[in-house]
Amino acid sequence: MINEIKNDAKVRMEKSVEALKGQMNKVRTGRAHPSLLDTIYVDYYGASTPLKQMGNVTTEDSRTLAVTVFDRSMIQAVEKAIMMSDLGLNPSSAGTTIRIPLPALTEERRKDLIKVVRGEAEQGRVAIRNIRRDANSDLKALLKDKEISEDDDRRAQDDIQKLTDLYIKQVDEALAAKEKELMEI
Repeated sequence: MINEIKNDAKVRMEKSVEALKGQMNKVRTGRAHPSLLDTIYVDYYGASTPLKQMGNVTTEDSRTLAVTVFDRSMIQAVEKAIMMSDLGLNPSSAGTTIRIPLPALTEERRKDLIKVVRGEAEQGRVAIRNIRRDANSDLKALLKDKEISEDDDRRAQDDIQKLTDLYIKQVDEALAAKEKELMEI
């Protein structure tokens, strides 16, 4: 019973760290990449739809993305969604194609991106702490039902805390690596 709770917590914490790394990879470091727009959603007839389902996102060159929208009537909505995102991009449309030039990373923009990355890291830490809380509440339920002893409960909580510390350390390492990458010129 206790091992199941620990294993579940470990798997969920690993997934949280992987999700965080995926989010951090989307924060651009100066090069155009179609995955930069993966987090953008467009209001499509009342439904929030991912941009990649509304058009084809390609890289024209190292500093320009192109979005070919499938539905011409949605070009304005797609442009607005790109502008409203926290990526700081200014799209321009030409027919069914929207071109998105990526500005060079200035010192100020790098610092803004570091703030975004730190926010993502904090969300990752909170997710890991929530997993710890869930595991501890599961252990408390077992203790309350007299399925485990108080000593077992204490040992299991210590093990879960060690797991939590390990994965929060991984989050901090990923954050430090991304900050270093962003500050390189």
